[in-house]
Amino acid sequence: MPTKFENWRAQAVNCKNWRRVFLALLLGAVSVLALPPIHFVPALLPAFAGLIWLIDGSQRQVTSGWRQFLRAHFLNSAFAAGWWFGLGFFIAGLYWISFSFLVDAQQFAWMIPFAIFGLSAAFAVYIGLVSSLAFRLSKPGYRRIIYFSMLWVVFEWLRGWAFTGFPWNLIGTVWTFSDAMIQVTSLVGVMGLSLFTVLAASSLAALGYKDKPQRLRYQMTVVPLLILAVIWGGGAWRLQGAENRFVENVQLRLVQPNIAQKDKWKSNLRGKHLNNLLALSEAPALGEYAGRKPTHIIWPETATPFFLEGNDAALRVIAQVIPKKGALLTGSPRRTGGGGIPAQLWNSLHVVSPEAKISATFDKFHLVPFGEYVPLRKYVNFAKLTAGRTDFSSGPGLSSIAVPGLPPVSPLICYEAIFSGQAVPPPKSGHPRPGWLLNVTNDAWFGSSSGPYQHLAAARLRAVEEGLPLVRVANTGISAVVDGYGRTLKKLELNERAVIDAKLPAALSNSTLFSRIGSWGLPALLLGFLLISRMRRLD
Repeated sequence: MPTKFENWRAQAVNCKNWRRVFLALLLGAVSVLALPPIHFVPALLPAFAGLIWLIDGSQRQVTSGWRQFLRAHFLNSAFAAGWWFGLGFFIAGLYWISFSFLVDAQQFAWMIPFAIFGLSAAFAVYIGLVSSLAFRLSKPGYRRIIYFSMLWVVFEWLRGWAFTGFPWNLIGTVWTFSDAMIQVTSLVGVMGLSLFTVLAASSLAALGYKDKPQRLRYQMTVVPLLILAVIWGGGAWRLQGAENRFVENVQLRLVQPNIAQKDKWKSNLRGKHLNNLLALSEAPALGEYAGRKPTHIIWPETATPFFLEGNDAALRVIAQVIPKKGALLTGSPRRTGGGGIPAQLWNSLHVVSPEAKISATFDKFHLVPFGEYVPLRKYVNFAKLTAGRTDFSSGPGLSSIAVPGLPPVSPLICYEAIFSGQAVPPPKSGHPRPGWLLNVTNDAWFGSSSGPYQHLAAARLRAVEEGLPLVRVANTGISAVVDGYGRTLKKLELNERAVIDAKLPAALSNSTLFSRIGSWGLPALLLGFLLISRMRRLD
């Protein structure tokens, strides 16, 4: 008598036309329930198992000609199943992008459908290719499940690299609610965790293969789940011996001013915004820090709604709140050029001394397409979402900058923190290895949505991968202090006007494997999976 899983698989395999499209779209949207801030990880089980069964029900076409070749080998019904799944996944996971178009609704609201559906449709191609290649390279069965898991992660990596990259909502981030589960990223990075997660979720499909021995079906389902249990156990063991060290004689103040994005660049409110930042910087400390003053103050991305560099009057005002022998780190737009030299605009981080001098500057290098610059500007005459008509210029890249009284810091502005393996300058860059990561951002663009939670989750993984503490300061979003194990020590909630007073966690005394070899651990994992997939018992 067929089991429920066998019946469910038969229904998915035999699903045709609009029902097949609807099921794929629904499964993709359901899988998003596993992502932050919901973290309902069991949603991945029916989502990925269902997609595997849809791939099983795809048709192989034998044709001639290059167009027919593409349709038969890539743009086939398996590709379509993956593409529709991807469309549901990205629309449900990236809906919050639409909020940024409502900041200036009169000018940009009309673009929302094109942005959400266009972006999701483009990213869905990656998942379509995963499904198409899994279909072409293997028959229905356990080998297909392994190939699918490997291909998913390969295309996650490709999505994080191609066309400047957008590695948002990698499947490994579903575990960021558990400090123990994310410890494995110190070895293999977030994409290694994605690989184990996709395999475990997809393995449920094995229960639907009625032509396979029942015992083997259960083994193929249970073993990947046991691997996740081992990952959790290893992470829990690591945290039991975790260090709790802090940098001596350092007390940070993180300022979250909670300025609405629609008001941020209004010229008549510049003084009010600056006074808000100054007032929070001077507010009396509470709790364990009562009566103590911070040694360093940090403001968020583009905190000053004006150019700070060269503005001596503003620097003198700001210097009044900077602790002696300390510094203020603030995001600010920066402009160069003039005198016949073409003007350039930068999204920067300045280190300001008590003497009202800028001692160091970092320029954002990984810019947001259409947000900070318009690709192919010569051919596309769109206004960017950020204020002003001039596109931002890209900085030279990752660096460690010196801050008086602090270890060297690697700044990451906005979504620069989501790129795995790209959080610290490489050894050959000539920059010293930083002692901490600083992510300044402004998630006010995305309102009360899942976007800021997803952003924080991705940034936390950089701390675990590199074994470095992460300090995150948002205009509004989620400001937080995270140690080198990825544990959130303190944080402010979304839409909260407040400060965090905290010590700076020290970098881990032993560097992580990932920090030494970077993403090279992923190919080794994939090779291991490939060797396992060739086992004869999987036929």
